[in-house]
Amino acid sequence: MYLRSVAIPENSTIELAYAEPGVGGKNLVPDLSWGDAPEGTKSFALTCFDPDAPTGSGWWHWVAIDIPTDSTGVAEGGDLPLGTKEWVNDYGYVGWGGPWPPPGPAHRYIFTLHAVDLAELGVPADATHAVVRFTLSFHILASVSFTARFAVA
Repeated sequence: MYLRSVAIPENSTIELAYAEPGVGGKNLVPDLSWGDAPEGTKSFALTCFDPDAPTGSGWWHWVAIDIPTDSTGVAEGGDLPLGTKEWVNDYGYVGWGGPWPPPGPAHRYIFTLHAVDLAELGVPADATHAVVRFTLSFHILASVSFTARFAVA
């Protein structure tokens, strides 16, 4: 299984356009492509996590589930495929929330695609992303990640 981005290659520096407006960005959804899912995959889930956030538990920038298996990615600035459910991120709104770390060393942003054994996780709409991620953990067939970095200049 693979997960790639032309705009944000593995171990690259994330460009400002993908960051939050509070640091001068446009909060664009980065392009992503994926494929070669294992047999039995009935949906995908996509997350982006900053383990370096000074919260003691990191920062969730994106949690999306129930991505149909016939999808192969998302275009830059585009929407995830029809049927996808996105959750409230740690900024407090639904969808992609770009980097906005405090000044200091660069933070790591880990983009992960999960192959899931259910077409729909069945998580209630009012559940937190922690509940979504917990439920997801029981249904992952395979996962693939890449990491990029961002720092406030």
